[in-house]
Amino acid sequence: MKNESIFKRLILLEILFLTGLSVVYFYKNKEVHCLASTAAEAGGQAGEFIKWVDFQVTAEALEKAYEYDRDTYGQEVHLNWIELLAYTAARTGGEFSKETLVNSYLEEAAAELSGGKTIEELTEGMKYYGYYLEAYTAVLGGMVGEYEIQVPAKASAGETQGEGEADAAGPPVWEKRYGLKAFLPIAKDFPYSDYDDFGVSRSYGYRRKHLGHDMMGQVGTPIYILTRIKVF
Repeated sequence: MKNESIFKRLILLEILFLTGLSVVYFYKNKEVHCLASTAAEAGGQAGEFIKWVDFQVTAEALEKAYEYDRDTYGQEVHLNWIELLAYTAARTGGEFSKETLVNSYLEEAAAELSGGKTIEELTEGMKYYGYYLEAYTAVLGGMVGEYEIQVPAKASAGETQGEGEADAAGPPVWEKRYGLKAFLPIAKDFPYSDYDDFGVSRSYGYRRKHLGHDMMGQVGTPIYILTRIKVF
């Protein structure tokens, strides 16, 4: 009887052990399945990005949208210049050649947003607003915002300086500002030449418009960058 009791206990322990293994296997398998599903979903979404967009925004439209952004900084409603441009593009199909029409859409958006509407309410039902917002943010994002600039001590207090007064005023100070912060990357006082080839046709690899502005400096010219980038 004693041996039989021990045997039953061993069988019970074995059953409990196997049950525990089954539970662990079930949850591990479920976890792996969930991870695989998540990875598959992420992989499916990874290819959904804008591969190309024609940037047709004119200098006049850029300046007007920028002024709305700069002039409303610190106010209750701060207009975002990229959102204004994306709204306009969604209304015009990305065309900015008709200045009067473009200006009317920029003014319309600025008035509606200043009047209390949110950008989500204003663009509800606009199929391509998100598309242009993403594309224009890739081009213009980070060019406008808060920054600090080094200025002479008196100039920071709103005074003008005459020649030779900079040293007497003491060391320069850093002043916080808001506005355009896309600076020329070539070091000060170094000569360079440039060619306004933005938008010029290119055929190397495939036919497209050149979305850049070529600048040629001398060998050894320091080049500064104000943000982190990754070059492929």
